Amino acid sequence: MTLDQQKSILTIALLAAFADGDKDDAEREEIRRIAQSLAGDAGMADLPRIYQDVLLQRTSLQAAASALSEPMHRQLAYEMAVCVCDVDGRQTAAERDFLATLKTLLQLGTPQTDVFDQEADALVAAAEKAVPMAIPAAAPVATAAVAAAAPAASDAGLDQSILHYALLNGALELLPQSWASMAIIPLQVKMVYGIGKAHGVELDQGHIKEFIAAAGVGLTSQYLEQFGRKLLGGLLGKAAGKTIGRMGGAATGMAFSFATTYALGQVARRYYAGGRVMSTTMLRDTFQNLLGPAKQLQTQYLPQIQQKAATLDAGQILALVRGA
Repeated sequence: MTLDQQKSILTIALLAAFADGDKDDAEREEIRRIAQSLAGDAGMADLPRIYQDVLLQRTSLQAAASALSEPMHRQLAYEMAVCVCDVDGRQTAAERDFLATLKTLLQLGTPQTDVFDQEADALVAAAEKAVPMAIPAAAPVATAAVAAAAPAASDAGLDQSILHYALLNGALELLPQSWASMAIIPLQVKMVYGIGKAHGVELDQGHIKEFIAAAGVGLTSQYLEQFGRKLLGGLLGKAAGKTIGRMGGAATGMAFSFATTYALGQVARRYYAGGRVMSTTMLRDTFQNLLGPAKQLQTQYLPQIQQKAATLDAGQILALVRGA
C-alpha cells in the first residue's frame, strides 16, 4: 500500500469519526493529538493537516474514495469506516447515510460487504448483551452504606482481572482483521463493570462509558489510534474474506491497548474503592500517571500478548465479549 493510499483510508476513517456531528471539544482534541502522534511515529508529516482538512471540511468523501483504485483497499476503507461508526454503539441515522454514500462511492456491492457487516453487527450485539444498557428503575442502586456493607474486594483478585483484560486487548490490537479492535472497548466496559460490582456498585453501559471518557480515554479516538497504528504498521487488514498480512508484534512494536486498558482498570479500582469521589481532573491526572508504568509493563508482557494473539479467532473474540 502506498503512502497516498494510506492517507486516503485515514481520511475516510476521520470523516467517519465526524459523520454524526456529535464529537465534543475534548474528543476532537484527542483525535488531533492522535493525528500528531501517528504522524511522528510513521514519518507522515502531513497527517495533522489531513485532520484539519477533515475538521474544516476542506476535503470530501468523494475525493478520498476516488483515490482508491484497488478493490482490496476500497473494501478495507469501508470496513474501517464501519468500525469507527460502530465503536460507541449502534449507528446513528447520519452514520448510516454516510456509510451508504461511501459504499456507493467505493463501488462496493452488497455481496462484498455483507459478511463484514454481519460480523460487526454480531460484535455490537454481543457487547450490548454483556453489560446492561441501562439499570432498570426498580433495581436497587448501591449507596455508600450498601457499598460499605459489601464484601471487601480482593486487591490481588482485581489486579489479576485487570491484567487479564489488558492482555486480551493487547492481543486484539495485534490481529490483522480490521474489526478485531472493535472488541477492545466492550472488553474495557466489561472490566470496569466487574470492578464496580466488586465494590457493590451496579453500573450500566452509559455510566461506564461516561467514566471512561472522564478518565480521558475517548472511544472514537482510541479506536482511531489502534487503527492508525495497524494501517501504518502494515498489519491490516481483512478484505474479501481473506486475511492480508499476519499477526506480528514486530510490525507495531507494541500492543498499546495493553497499557491503556491496564491504566484504566487501575483508575477504576481506585475510584470505586474510594467511594466515587474523584473529580474529572483527578481521574485524568491519575490515568496519565498510571499510563507510564503500564507502558513499561506491556514491554514485560509482550511475549504473552503475542502468544495469546496467535490463538484467537472470530468465534473466540465474540465469546470473550459476551463472557470474558
